[in-house]
Amino acid sequence: QVQLVESGGGWVQAGGSLRLSCAASGRTVSIFTMGWFRQAPGKEREFVARIKWSDGTTYYADSVKGRFTISRDNARNTVYLQMNSLKPEDTAVYYCNAESYLYNSNYWGQGTQVTVSS
Repeated sequence: QVQLVESGGGWVQAGGSLRLSCAASGRTVSIFTMGWFRQAPGKEREFVARIKWSDGTTYYADSVKGRFTISRDNARNTVYLQMNSLKPEDTAVYYCNAESYLYNSNYWGQGTQVTVSS
């Protein structure tokens, strides 16, 4: 089992920045990627960014390229999402995700609200 706890959400004006954190616990040695998804009201859950734990390779949704940066802290089993130049369209609940070698499982955090005002 892997447990994920997100933090860092909040309110920000358009053009501002926020940094999200996701700390993993449990069988963290089984993790091979961690990342972020988001879901806005009335919208499907969408991929935002992910990072490969072994070598730090990153992947981003087109909508956030150039504005968001995902990074990892191996010692703390924590992934970060630095969000710059935020837009109202970024308003959503952001969910941390981990992919595990153990039974090819996915794990999810409870989510953290990000609200960007115009």
